[in-house]
Amino acid sequence: MQITAQELNRATLARQLLLDRAPIGVEEGARRVVALQAQQPASPYIALWNRLAGFDPASLDAAWAGNRVVKSTLMRLTLHAVHADDYRAFREAMEPTLHGSRLRDPRFTASGLTADDAPALVAELLRYADRPRTVAESEEHLRRFLGRPLESAAQRMLRQYAPLWHAPTGGPWAFGHRPSHIAATGAPPVPVGPDAAAEGMKVLVRRYLAGFGPASVADIAQFGLVGRHRARAAVRELSGELETLEGPDGTVLHDLPGLPRPAGDTPAPPRLMAMWDSVLLAYADRSRVVPPAHRTYVTRVNGDVLPTLLVDGRVAGVWRPTPDGIEATAFHRLPKPVWQALSEEAAALTAFLAPRDPSAYARYAHWWAKGLPGEETRVLGA
Repeated sequence: MQITAQELNRATLARQLLLDRAPIGVEEGARRVVALQAQQPASPYIALWNRLAGFDPASLDAAWAGNRVVKSTLMRLTLHAVHADDYRAFREAMEPTLHGSRLRDPRFTASGLTADDAPALVAELLRYADRPRTVAESEEHLRRFLGRPLESAAQRMLRQYAPLWHAPTGGPWAFGHRPSHIAATGAPPVPVGPDAAAEGMKVLVRRYLAGFGPASVADIAQFGLVGRHRARAAVRELSGELETLEGPDGTVLHDLPGLPRPAGDTPAPPRLMAMWDSVLLAYADRSRVVPPAHRTYVTRVNGDVLPTLLVDGRVAGVWRPTPDGIEATAFHRLPKPVWQALSEEAAALTAFLAPRDPSAYARYAHWWAKGLPGEETRVLGA
């Protein structure tokens, strides 16, 4: 069976709740979209605002506080918000990537420690983090445990490897820029064994295809930043459960049966996407959502991924809040009805941001100061 590029785009939008805002709660929303990138505190809120009907940010506050949605270093070695029930399998799946990248990083090994030292250190760190602990508190505790100072960079590698959740610290979006950590509930013992990692990988593949499929082995590997051999092995183990399709360029794609694959001409309403929104990063072939000509405009040289305009299901520009409304810069000319729909979205987003942080993403203004190659800029939703 063949599937077109347009049908792939619409499948992603449907599964990511971007064709229609879904009348579901925060916890179910987190499960449906699989994982929300969360290194910028406002982004999970804006991502869910785009996807859930009547989304109340207080409901996400409560989910964080109750550890029903949790924030931790997972896929692509970045902070993600995931449903608590998904955490263990995702952490098991990510073990080889986290172990290799964090415990063999020169910032860790330069301290004189090796990967063999990590289990005892992680166990002590988790024992100490039975309640939220600041970075300074954890560093001082490990200093006493080791009997010597341990460089902050080495400790950061250790914290990112350990099964820790970020604990809410207050502020407009529950988390500030000075994190606290707490031991993950029901976390797997580390290091995770190869059998558990393989089982976790199968769970991750199923969940990824449910939220982002159809997709290739390369896409799966990119989503987690896992070795392609591991993604391929998991797909092979799941072959009895999966369907195989042929992508527009002949690439072999995999999917779970019975999930939405809307027609390519299904209408896709404009959206104002969060920074680092997962749909922009979840594929090896990002042209599903990001036109190749625009990719360097939205993914900057240091890895920042700007908040984008999604028009007819694809990135068409960027946006940022200003005191006068949402400033939208389109990379190409947009028809008047599209601008009107974007203006309605911008008015709703302005009202959403106002009680908490009207200037969300202000710290990234330097990208606009350096200039963006827009065809047209408008201030919307004042």
